[in-house]
Amino acid sequence: MINVTNVSLRFGARKLFEDVNIKFTPGNCYGVIGANGAGKSTFLKILSGEIEPNTGDVSIGSGVRMSVLQQDHFKYDSYSVLDTVIMGNARLYAIMKEKDELYAKADFTDEDGMKASELEGEFAELNGWEAESDAASLLQGLGIGTDLHYKQMMDVSDSEKIKVLLAQALFGKPGVLILDEPTNHLDIQSINWLEEFLINFEGTVIVVSHDRHFLNKVCTHMADVDFGKIKLYVGNYDFWYESSQLMLKLTKDQNKKKEEKIKDLQNFIARFSANASKSKQATSRKKLLDKISLDDIQPSTRKYPFVGFKPEREVGNIILQVDGLSKTIDGEKVLDNVRFTVNKDDKIAFVSENPNAVTTLFKILNGEMEPDSGEITWGITITKAYFPKDNNEYFDNVNLSLVEWLREFSEDKTESYLRGFLGRMLFSGEEALKQVNVLSGGEKVRCMLSKMMLSTANVIMLDQPTNHLDLESITAVNNGLADYKSVVLFASHDHQFVQTIANRIIEITNDGVIDKQMTYDEYLENVKHYK
Repeated sequence: MINVTNVSLRFGARKLFEDVNIKFTPGNCYGVIGANGAGKSTFLKILSGEIEPNTGDVSIGSGVRMSVLQQDHFKYDSYSVLDTVIMGNARLYAIMKEKDELYAKADFTDEDGMKASELEGEFAELNGWEAESDAASLLQGLGIGTDLHYKQMMDVSDSEKIKVLLAQALFGKPGVLILDEPTNHLDIQSINWLEEFLINFEGTVIVVSHDRHFLNKVCTHMADVDFGKIKLYVGNYDFWYESSQLMLKLTKDQNKKKEEKIKDLQNFIARFSANASKSKQATSRKKLLDKISLDDIQPSTRKYPFVGFKPEREVGNIILQVDGLSKTIDGEKVLDNVRFTVNKDDKIAFVSENPNAVTTLFKILNGEMEPDSGEITWGITITKAYFPKDNNEYFDNVNLSLVEWLREFSEDKTESYLRGFLGRMLFSGEEALKQVNVLSGGEKVRCMLSKMMLSTANVIMLDQPTNHLDLESITAVNNGLADYKSVVLFASHDHQFVQTIANRIIEITNDGVIDKQMTYDEYLENVKHYK
C-alpha cells in the first residue's frame, strides 16, 4: 500500500500539485493520466522518492519493496544482462556479491564463515537460489533470448536495453511497481506478455502510458492529473473517457430533462460493467464498477483537438498499384517483391518486424525515394497528404510563426482562415504566433495535422502519427481517421488506433507481403497461420 498525504509541489510560481491525498492499494493497477506537462512523470518521481514534495509525504507499508522502471539506458553498461535484471532487487544482488567475495578469500576465517552463514540465510529468504532462473524467465517473456543473457549491456541494442530494464523492474516480486511508459519501443508480443504479467501481479502497480489499449487491459483505476489535483476513478481508460464525456454533456445540455441524462449514464455504467472480459483484472474492475454512483463521475476539463479530413473529390477506380517493389539500404534488403492494390474504402495498416520497411515504403510512395526495382502507379484522380515519421525538416531552421508557416501550404492566405485550422489543434490566440523552431514534438505533430487537413486529399498516408502526442490528441486523430470517408494508408504502434481504424492489414515480410482483409485483432489471432 502507498499513502500520499497532503502532497504539494511547486516549481517557482507554477503550482503542479496541491494537497494531494490518495491511497494506492495492493491488487490494483492505477493508470496516471493527464495532458502533456500536467506532471504525470513528476508525480511518479515523488512516489519513488526521486523528488521531494514541498509539503506532505509518501509512505509505503513496512517491509514492502518498491521497484521503479529505470529511464537511464546507459546506467548498467558495465554489467551483464542477467546481473542487470537481478539488480532490480538491490539487497539480493548485494548479498550475492558479498558472498562471492567472501568465498573467494584465500584466508577464509571462522568469522567469515559466520558472516557467510548469515548471508546464506538471508539469500534463501529472498529466493536467491531461483534468482537467475527467474531473471531468465522474465527476459525470455520479453523476447530477450538466452544468447544475450551473459552479454554486457553495452553490447546489446537500445530496444533490447529497454526490455532488460523492464525485466529489472519486474524482478523479485516487488510490492509496489512504478512504470513510466513501459510499452515504449516494445513489440506486440512483448506488450501482450507484459499485460498478462501485470493482470496477475498481486502488488500495487502505478503506470503512466499513452497506450490506450494497454491502459484498458491492465488498469482497475485511473488517476487523473488535472488543475493541480489528482483524483482517482474506478475503471480503465475507456470507461473514464466515455463516462466523463457523458457527464460533460449532461452538465452542458440544459434543454433536456436531467433525469433522461442520468438514465443514459446509468445505462452506460451497466453496459460497460456487463461487457467486462473474463480476465482476472477485468473481473476485479467489474466488481468496482458495480458500486459506482453518479457522484463518483465528473466531467473532464480536458481540451481535445479536432481532427477532421474532408476529401475534395472521390477517388476513381484506380487508386494505387504496387508491383514487385524492392529496395536495399546499406546492404540490407528492406523491401523484397512487395505487391498490393489499394481499393476504394480501404484503410490499410502496414506492419513489419523490420522498423525501416514501412517507412521506406511510404517514402517511395510519396516520391521521396526511388525503388531498386518494381513500379508504383497512382490513379489520376488521387491527391495525397503525407505524415512522415520524422517531420523535423519541416521546422528546423525555419524562422516563421505558426500562421506564417501554415500559409505556405494554403491557397487561402487569410489569417482568419489559417487560424481556424490552428485553433482546431489548440493553437489559439498568441499561441498561433509562436515560432515554429521552438515547438515541442507534440506541437510539431499538431502543426503537421493542420497542414494535412488543409490539403483536402483523398488518400492520407501516415507513418507513426501518434508519436509525441498526449492521450487527448491521440483520441482526436483516432476519431478523425475513423470518420474519414476515403483511403488511409498508415502505420502505428498504438494497438487501439490500428484496431479501430484499419479494415485491412498488410504485413511486409522478408520475401513480400501478407495481405488480409480483417481487423488488427483478427490478424493477431491468426498471424502464426500465415507464416
